Amino acid sequence: MKICFWGDIAGALNGRTHGGGQLQIALLAKALSQSGHEVVILDYDIEKEFKTEEGITVIPIKGWNNGIRMIRTFTHRLPGLYSSLKDQKADIYYCRIRNYRHIFSYLAARKVKAKFILGLASDLDIMNFRSRWKYLYSQNTKRLWFIFDGIITEFIYPFLLRKANYVFVQHSGQQEMLLRKQIHSVIFKNMIDVEEVPVASEYVRKDFVYVGRLDKRKGFVEFFYLAKKNPQFTFKVIGPPRHESGELYYKKIMELPNVNLLGELNHFDTLKEIANSKALISTSPMEGFPNIFIEAWACGVPVLSLYVDPGGVIQAENLGVVAHGDMKTMLRGMETINTADGFAERAKSYIQRNHVLNENRIREISIHFDEIANSKA
Repeated sequence: MKICFWGDIAGALNGRTHGGGQLQIALLAKALSQSGHEVVILDYDIEKEFKTEEGITVIPIKGWNNGIRMIRTFTHRLPGLYSSLKDQKADIYYCRIRNYRHIFSYLAARKVKAKFILGLASDLDIMNFRSRWKYLYSQNTKRLWFIFDGIITEFIYPFLLRKANYVFVQHSGQQEMLLRKQIHSVIFKNMIDVEEVPVASEYVRKDFVYVGRLDKRKGFVEFFYLAKKNPQFTFKVIGPPRHESGELYYKKIMELPNVNLLGELNHFDTLKEIANSKALISTSPMEGFPNIFIEAWACGVPVLSLYVDPGGVIQAENLGVVAHGDMKTMLRGMETINTADGFAERAKSYIQRNHVLNENRIREISIHFDEIANSKA
């Protein structure tokens, strides 16, 4: 069976991921390839075709950087994307991360009589337009092309949700939101390769750690005020500033003596810093099922989340603190967090049961995709 992905995935295959969605695509591609399937990734950010150690073929999209700027999207990029996708004649086309260009995967799948899977990367993908305006579009009003992309995606993405043969969600909360729209979905949990997780035997764990793209959407503004108003705590920040809000507050946070800015690190070094932390801090107002939560628990580190509890798992499994938007509750959690009493073992056990990419999970994924390819849906 042949499965086709597309996007900016090559970096994630080599430990230089630009985001959680790309990392999950890379892990899924590796799992399918290891189980004997033919896996192809079309990537717009590479110049030459190559093959990974797992046997994944990564191919540049036809003519992506050709043509005249401003119009080459229509003259070269979109036609090249559709042509490249169609030429693969895959059995399954899989897309993730909200984007109007997934329509070309859907059309290619229809053309070659294949199945089309759409995976959610965030709760924001299926929330109302007001939420997306507040946390996404309003941060980029100076970028007209971003607004153009957003407008088109607002029309096309709901169509793809209804037309996809299968919709993959990350947790039960997303599944419930789609059911209210009369869209059926399958829970497909995010994965982690625990072979990359460092052994934390001699770590001091005196700092709290914040990881992610630094902007309003990820709650960086709230994190800035949390750090500023609580000099008794020390913090490490991993990630680059993004958008106007990120740049503004990045300059402000540089002046705080209790914050150590580590910049953008590769995946392994990020895991090392998480493992050597007291707890992971999340002030993001909405997520899907954050990879950094999974990574923190795999390192035996609790999560202190101001807003997000994906599928209620933090409370259900006692994996940290959820403040439900209340900063006082967040601060109490920071003051009282305790990783004794078997927390690391409990967190790692949860990861082993639900998220580890091991032989059993690879086998389950292979069977699941075989069933999808052979289904009549």
